Amino acid sequence: MIPQEKEITYRATNSYSTLNTFNERTKTIWLVCHGMGYLSRYFLRYFDELNAEENYIIAPQAPSKFYIQPKMHVGANWLTKVDTEAGTENIMNYFDAVLEAEQIPENINFIVLGYSQGVSVALRYLAKRQLRCNQLVIHSGVIPKELTPKNFEYLPKETAVKLIYGTEDEYLDEARIEHETARAKALFHSRVSIIPFKGKHVVNVDLINVLVS
Repeated sequence: MIPQEKEITYRATNSYSTLNTFNERTKTIWLVCHGMGYLSRYFLRYFDELNAEENYIIAPQAPSKFYIQPKMHVGANWLTKVDTEAGTENIMNYFDAVLEAEQIPENINFIVLGYSQGVSVALRYLAKRQLRCNQLVIHSGVIPKELTPKNFEYLPKETAVKLIYGTEDEYLDEARIEHETARAKALFHSRVSIIPFKGKHVVNVDLINVLVS
């Protein structure tokens, strides 16, 4: 007997987390994509030093949750190499729903940040939906290989791109850092700023805090 793999479409529910309150005093809205092993509500702790009156942070939640040994903490994963295309489309639709619910105004300072595995979903969403932002932050992650400069031609010239990585990152060796730096320059040309810091594979809160200074 030959096994068959079939595909269905069904309705799913997922959560997302926010920090602070969006109101008339809000100057900056952030869309932040966490790395593998995080939950969105805990990822928000890296943004709690930002001015609460001026910054509103939206953190989507990766859909695939799992237990992390040895303490059995719960983390989440965006995508794997299995069924990547279908998984990506599901995530794109989920992001659409989050942004529809949040109704981000056009005249706000809008920052999109991806950390680690969150880089791939953030960049794919921008490319597929041509989402405009004032700043794009690529933090300690890998740029999807299928993306080309043409995918980002729609971005205004004023959009700043920041590539941030730790010089001692245990997941990014020297060759990978050189490759990702070259990829970022190829995709975003002179608008990209390369920002290394002395440290490992961690969220750099100090650098996050100066993005809106």
